[in-house]
Amino acid sequence: MFVFNAEGMSLVGVCAVWVLVLAALFGLNEITRRWKYVGFFAFFILPVILSIIWFTALKDTTYTDWFHLAKVYSSTAGCIGFWCIRYVKGRNKRTNTTWRLADMKWALFFPPIILAVNIVEAVVRDFQIGSLYQGGGTLVDEAMYVLGGPWNFMNGIAGILNIIAITGWLGIVIRKKTKHDGSHDMLWPDMLWFWIIAYDLWNFAYTYNCLPGHAWYAGLALLIAPTICAFTVGKGAWLQHRAQTLALWCMFAQTLPSFIDKGAFAVTSSYNATALFIVSFLALAANVAVIGYMLYKVIKTKRNPYLGELYTDLAEQQRIKALGVTS
Repeated sequence: MFVFNAEGMSLVGVCAVWVLVLAALFGLNEITRRWKYVGFFAFFILPVILSIIWFTALKDTTYTDWFHLAKVYSSTAGCIGFWCIRYVKGRNKRTNTTWRLADMKWALFFPPIILAVNIVEAVVRDFQIGSLYQGGGTLVDEAMYVLGGPWNFMNGIAGILNIIAITGWLGIVIRKKTKHDGSHDMLWPDMLWFWIIAYDLWNFAYTYNCLPGHAWYAGLALLIAPTICAFTVGKGAWLQHRAQTLALWCMFAQTLPSFIDKGAFAVTSSYNATALFIVSFLALAANVAVIGYMLYKVIKTKRNPYLGELYTDLAEQQRIKALGVTS
């Protein structure tokens, strides 16, 4: 499934580096989510500094194709929006009342929109690779070989289904501050484990199909880190964790692309058609199952999944909701 650089470090060494990447992503997400102004620096100030460096000192080595730039800036935009939803508030002098951005329903449309945009970017890429690189070829905008095939179209459909299955964003709440956690995480109670796993399978298949030289790190470590956080210390805030780890990773990859593209740490795909087919098939099957469950709940409960929350009768949804502050 993967091919490790024969001239680089051993398999054990590459696996150790993978664990370090996973730990770094998890740790950086913890720091940026728990401390308000660390998050502000990481997602407001640092991208400006790095952008200047990318387009000046590193202009000959960094990624400048539309896809990589769209990914780094859209993920950063998500982090900025989520930070504002979590922390922006003020006082209405006329009514002498306090307002929070998180209480404004129009603001809660931002998370699903930015999530859908990120998925659409990848879906377009899957369809593009499947159409233009049947039988294999090197990408025009970067030195990476890809093998297009039916798996790209299967996974593109899985991504579309994943978007359709996004529900309950109007139920987003901010986590209560406690002595153990002052993060003010953006909790999305309706975004439960089955949707997250379906997303992870789809996104891994996307990286394996379209970014085969990055799938070992950006496909596995980058997906597992926010999922672990969402199922443990940062329960209910998967999208926030995903956006922050993705933005941090993209900034790192833009600055040091050689880390994953060449040298001792590089890991690429085996380009095995069977492996490509199986990975995308699993992604499609998982997302079909999630859509099926969603439709079952819609029919049974008669709830509108886009104008309210759908899974309010599930215990895990209720536990996450209880962690939040409601207006």
